[in-house]
Amino acid sequence: MSQPSEKRAKRDKVVLAYSGGLDTSTILVWLIDQGYDVIAYTADVGQDDDFESIREKAMKCGALKYVCKDLRKDFVVDNIWPGVQANALYEDRYLLGTSLARPTITKGMIEVVKEEGAQYIAHGATGKGNDQIRMELHAMALHPDIKILAPWKMPAFYNRFEGRTALMEYAKSKNIELPTARQNPYSMDANLMHVSYESGILEDPAVPAPEDVYGMIVNPKNAPDQGEELEMEFERGVPVKVTNKGDGTVKTDPLDIYMYLNTIGGKHGIGRIDIVENRYIGMKSRGIYECPAGTILLHAHLDIENFTLDKNVRRVKQELSLRFSEQVYEGYWYSPECDFVRHCIDKSQESVEGTVTLECYKGQVYIRSRSSKTSLYNESLVSMVVKGDFEPTDALGFIKVTGVRIKEYYRQRGVDTITHPSDALKKGSGDK
Repeated sequence: MSQPSEKRAKRDKVVLAYSGGLDTSTILVWLIDQGYDVIAYTADVGQDDDFESIREKAMKCGALKYVCKDLRKDFVVDNIWPGVQANALYEDRYLLGTSLARPTITKGMIEVVKEEGAQYIAHGATGKGNDQIRMELHAMALHPDIKILAPWKMPAFYNRFEGRTALMEYAKSKNIELPTARQNPYSMDANLMHVSYESGILEDPAVPAPEDVYGMIVNPKNAPDQGEELEMEFERGVPVKVTNKGDGTVKTDPLDIYMYLNTIGGKHGIGRIDIVENRYIGMKSRGIYECPAGTILLHAHLDIENFTLDKNVRRVKQELSLRFSEQVYEGYWYSPECDFVRHCIDKSQESVEGTVTLECYKGQVYIRSRSSKTSLYNESLVSMVVKGDFEPTDALGFIKVTGVRIKEYYRQRGVDTITHPSDALKKGSGDK
């Protein structure tokens, strides 16, 4: 390895988000060549990497130090659980597995900055994606004075490394260990919440993803013919206990609960999606996602929430959840507006407690039953065979008052102003 050139009287320290791959290894050596001392940082958020091998590679590349933080439980408690409380979905389908991990990863990175007295952070995110925005906004919030180096947005870097071939040639010249295994023809990002796949062969949305893309969840067609029944207990909108009613397995630790649900969901083919989404930066992208535990929790939480939450409170909360999902996706976890929304959502979950029984079977989650001490369900009130504490004649006045606005609108505008969706479809098809 060539010695880095001395371009400063005092070398500034940079904490680099480091994965051990070709891109971040090249960036590590390039930053040293620019006169920086580099501390390589990896966050363990459940991506199942060989962290000792990553450490060895970072040190061989010339890193001043390597730091790996185990942030798995922090990720579950601080980020995934608020997502569960919110029923967070971006554009109705994406459970935000990558987006929810970034606040935890960046928080750990800034802790290293402060511990090591670094002046900069650096990352390998490109200028077209969402992660550059998330990481940099999170860093600015957590350390307003931090300086950021983003090589893929620096002309001196991207003009030199215009493609993978240039990266490989540089790596060879600097004795950077090159990957020996066959590279996937797509990009992958993994953590304990999900695995995402994009780019490469997946960029054409008209071409189905090959089956060998999926590594976390079995094809539902190949899932067991026998379903698996789980009992899930909630307190304040988050799971506190999961019991497998078949084999008696019990999980109570947050990380253990999530990992166990991943195992069950993956086994039964639950949580695969193939979508085109709108990136914050303005372009559409195609993504394949595997999120088994998140999918199971979404179904279970929706059920217990509707069982225990007031109708109008839930309506307001749904509006906040939509905004929360957008804030998380766009990188505003650490912002006054997201802080406000998270507190409101958490407040809404005070009475969301109880037990949901569900079955996982061939790609689906089936809710079987639910119970709660805080339920707002009144069996005698809703019964069709018992009158209960309800006077049927009261419905007459309710409907009459409710209908005033409707009657007056069409009295003034005319009944012939009523349109039907089929009218537009007929015109569009040329049916006269």
